[in-house]
Amino acid sequence: MPSFLEISTEKLSRLIGTPGAPCIIDVRTETDFALDPRLVPGSIRRDHAAVASWAGSIDADAVVVVCQKGGKLSHGVAACLRHSGIDAESLEGGFEAWIAGGAAVPEEKLPRRDAEGRTVWVTRARPKIDRIACPWLIRRFVDPDAVFLFVPAPEVCAVGERFGAVPFDIEGVFWSHRGEFCTFDVMVEEFGLASEPLLRLAQIIRAADTARLDLAPEAPGLLAASLGLSRMYSDDLEQVEAGMLLYDAFFRWCRDATEETHNWPAPKKRA
Repeated sequence: MPSFLEISTEKLSRLIGTPGAPCIIDVRTETDFALDPRLVPGSIRRDHAAVASWAGSIDADAVVVVCQKGGKLSHGVAACLRHSGIDAESLEGGFEAWIAGGAAVPEEKLPRRDAEGRTVWVTRARPKIDRIACPWLIRRFVDPDAVFLFVPAPEVCAVGERFGAVPFDIEGVFWSHRGEFCTFDVMVEEFGLASEPLLRLAQIIRAADTARLDLAPEAPGLLAASLGLSRMYSDDLEQVEAGMLLYDAFFRWCRDATEETHNWPAPKKRA
């Protein structure tokens, strides 16, 4: 059972993927990280010895610090952050406890970060489904501070080269459709995020994004909501922000409420 200065892997796993997820900071040593160069979803690497220099850049209501076994490094960094006025906990059992049952993102699949520590992505303008779903997945499970650029389709790859952005959901690039799978499917797989809720969500997104509405009964609803959002917003970034709530709701349904039904008034029992 975790102490009041720790958070359990079970509790953290319930928070990851939701708008209320804490900032997760990985402070494993280079030696420990080299043994398994994967990250708790949404986490970022920081040097434990330099905590005084980067603590002031933390802009979050809550922080979870991860080291190899949940010992001196994570507790020490968490204590330093609390001294700076930041609500910080150590992950009970550390990264070793996390990977015993949790998903982990391979560092090699992460794009190079910009000068402000953010991953930068570029895709076609006027998003509908996949180009909203993928930013949601990245923000919730890969990089909460990710930047998304929307440009005319012919300029996507050139903008990516000139501005250090990773192209996605366009033909001829790594992060795009593969066979019957859409870009969201590819990202779930490549980022090591496959779980029952995300795979269920991926099927709904694939059905809506590839005109195969028979794959999932929820797909027509997602398609209708997505096309409605595209008519409501002329600014692509505003549409992404609005779409975050839509995918938050679909994810929580996939994770927590697939067996729940609603019927009112309730049918009357026969006498």
